[in-house]
Amino acid sequence: MKTLSIDVGGSGIKGMVLDKRGKPVSERIRIPTPKKAKPDPVIAVIEELIARQPPFHRVSIGFPGIVVNGVTMSAPNLDGNWRNVRLAERVAEIADCPCRAINDADMQGFGAIEGKGVEMMITLGTGMGSAVFTEGHLVPNLELGHHVFEKDHTYEERVGDAARRDIGNSKWSKRVLRAIDQILPVWNPRVLYVGGGNTRKLTEKLPDGVRKVDNIAGILGGVRLWDELGR
Repeated sequence: MKTLSIDVGGSGIKGMVLDKRGKPVSERIRIPTPKKAKPDPVIAVIEELIARQPPFHRVSIGFPGIVVNGVTMSAPNLDGNWRNVRLAERVAEIADCPCRAINDADMQGFGAIEGKGVEMMITLGTGMGSAVFTEGHLVPNLELGHHVFEKDHTYEERVGDAARRDIGNSKWSKRVLRAIDQILPVWNPRVLYVGGGNTRKLTEKLPDGVRKVDNIAGILGGVRLWDELGR
């Protein structure tokens, strides 16, 4: 059973085929996200990515917004109207095989967690994603990034990529630590994982119980998604 795992991001759409253990069986392909990232152009890129992959049996998609039963409800860092887009269904028709879609931070968390106690994921990229797991089971669509963090601005406004570019990596990294200091005593995770494309730009040491994870986790979580939701 091979899974094509796709990670839709604000700047790039990535994918690779994984075996049943989550091990890559193809090279990762990255295609830039369309400048006008409306549903049809984004799905067209996904179709191109599918055409460039070796054979697979099912598709997993991590999407940057709220996803309910494979239907997108929001996409704050993409363009156009993403409400009620039947993403999983449309991709299943293109790929001619089953497809499941969830929030991208949720899928990245699946690629990182150990399945013990409360584990939490935050992703640092165009925005800030978040996910919570208990004993390996997902609490879906946690949108912590849109809650107020400091100075009447949300986490996403304070630690998203636009803020990083504005103030530089050093000041931005200190902000990320302040965000972590606020998150930890509220959620009390056994481990807080920090992932996403901007994790490599952190200049500060992370506190105990907080671990960096490689951005590839966003793709590797595509197999565990099927284990969690049933085969």
